[in-house]
Amino acid sequence: MFQRCVSLCLNNLKLQSHIPSKYASTLSKVEAKKRRNALFDEEKKMQRSAIGRIEKIEVKYKSPTEDVVLIMNKDISTPHDCAKHISEGVTNVSALALVDGNPWDMHKPFKSDCTLELVNMMNPKISVINYAFWRTCSFVLGAVADNAFKDDLTVHLHSFPVPVIKSGSFVYDVFIDLPDWKPTEAELKAMSALFVKFINNEMPVERLETTELIAQEMFCDNPYKYKQIPNIAANSVDNKVTLYRIGDHIDISKGPMIGNTKIIGRCTVSAIHKLTSDDGEVLYRFQGVAIPKGIYLNHFAYSILEDRARKLNDAMWQPQKDLEEDFAENIQVGVNN
Repeated sequence: MFQRCVSLCLNNLKLQSHIPSKYASTLSKVEAKKRRNALFDEEKKMQRSAIGRIEKIEVKYKSPTEDVVLIMNKDISTPHDCAKHISEGVTNVSALALVDGNPWDMHKPFKSDCTLELVNMMNPKISVINYAFWRTCSFVLGAVADNAFKDDLTVHLHSFPVPVIKSGSFVYDVFIDLPDWKPTEAELKAMSALFVKFINNEMPVERLETTELIAQEMFCDNPYKYKQIPNIAANSVDNKVTLYRIGDHIDISKGPMIGNTKIIGRCTVSAIHKLTSDDGEVLYRFQGVAIPKGIYLNHFAYSILEDRARKLNDAMWQPQKDLEEDFAENIQVGVNN
């Protein structure tokens, strides 16, 4: 009942008439999402069909207690598939893989013979796992912002900056056709309830690399991402754009991300700040805080994290640039953010 009541606060926000035509979409929110998912599925199916003859590879799994050699399928099998061969417990807690020592998404197929280590949030081996957790939380925050409002209100996801854990909050910048919106406490609670509902579905974080053309076709309804995509492709390996999907929500990120939303524990949408650029463009910065499942804090300790996360996160706003910049100083294992 509480969630239903606070959600009404968001649904009662009305469409403003001032919106410039460049932000208007020819597709409804439901149509755009359905089309994007259909394109994602079609591209995933096409890439799978293009593999042709299945080639076997050797994956050497290493852990503190055992070493196991697994025979897997090149370009098909993933670290998540290996985890399922090992044990249910390993599968449930593994957040990220290290393939030949490099960070690797749990649902990213292997390319060749390799060594494999699986990393969890309770005993992170390298700092990149914390950034993957924060990045995934930003991704989910974007999904919450995209789904929280009525369909007749124009909402465009802009981007989320590189994770800065010491800032105390993960963020997502969003265009909302409400230039004078001042979010109430009830609306923030409604956002938090949507966040919790989203992660409680325990959904895998799918990964797909595609071309600039297909990515632009997927995001033709979003003027920000459509314009960002050529630069993203130009600054990536093989001019590819990396997409992630949780449920029916698709977004762009270099990754890596954690393997499943069930790894996210207690969470709060802590603040929404209005940002205005030099040319007068208005975005809203959604901010949140979360801790991994299995890590417990009492109410007082968690409230300190929430208070810190309410302060404006001054992460750099970089319109029309890559969604995330490299942070090689935090990753010494040879992979970009």
